[in-house]
Amino acid sequence: MKLTHLATAFAVAQPAVTSTIIGPCTMEQLDDLLAGADITLDDKILEEIAAIVAPGTDVGQLDMAYAPPAIEHATLRRRPADDRAAA
Repeated sequence: MKLTHLATAFAVAQPAVTSTIIGPCTMEQLDDLLAGADITLDDKILEEIAAIVAPGTDVGQLDMAYAPPAIEHATLRRRPADDRAAA
């Protein structure tokens, strides 16, 4: 799977994401991003991503006292499987 497709599908799988904004500079980039719109990540792939970068990890901020519920409950971290497609 191409990284651009993985990134787009990952963003779409997140329940807090209402739209995925793409920013292609060329027609080739646009074609590539649109080709990945049909990719739907299953739970196994999403868990593998979570094992690499733990949910709630933010490298841009210091640790905060508030921990969103999605960090503790995996079912809140992604949309249901039948609602993950971009289309």
